[in-house]
Amino acid sequence: MGNGVTYGINFPFGDSLTGKYLNLSETPSDEIKNNLIHLLLTRKGSRYFLPDFGTRLYEYIFEPLDGPTFNDIETEIKDSVETYIPNLLVTSISVTALSSEEAGAYVTTEGNVVNTQLTISGLATKEYTAKVRIDYQITNDVFNSSSFVIINI
Repeated sequence: MGNGVTYGINFPFGDSLTGKYLNLSETPSDEIKNNLIHLLLTRKGSRYFLPDFGTRLYEYIFEPLDGPTFNDIETEIKDSVETYIPNLLVTSISVTALSSEEAGAYVTTEGNVVNTQLTISGLATKEYTAKVRIDYQITNDVFNSSSFVIINI
């Protein structure tokens, strides 16, 4: 917190040995990335008074890793982002099967691990895990910053 300005709470929450469980985002681009992760990891129907908020990504966890499933995941993400984060332009979404040399399910932003397991880890689940990479641009930013999020489901 260099200048003392914060924009919101980082998501997902993490464990802390110092009691700092709710870290605050310090830049607007961090806040938008946190909002995207929050939207993607929230199940539709789980929020009172906002039942359409979120995605149905958890329903695809053990679905077949084929073209129709990948298209459904991509459509689900695009529709949710267009509805709830209008200042975010999704430039590309790639859904692929997780290769055997990659680690178990985790959420990363710019290559850094920010959450623990989303699915059961281990060798037996890798063949059922899809890797979703979402590249995006922030459209209301002065410099039109871009970044990506990777979620393994």
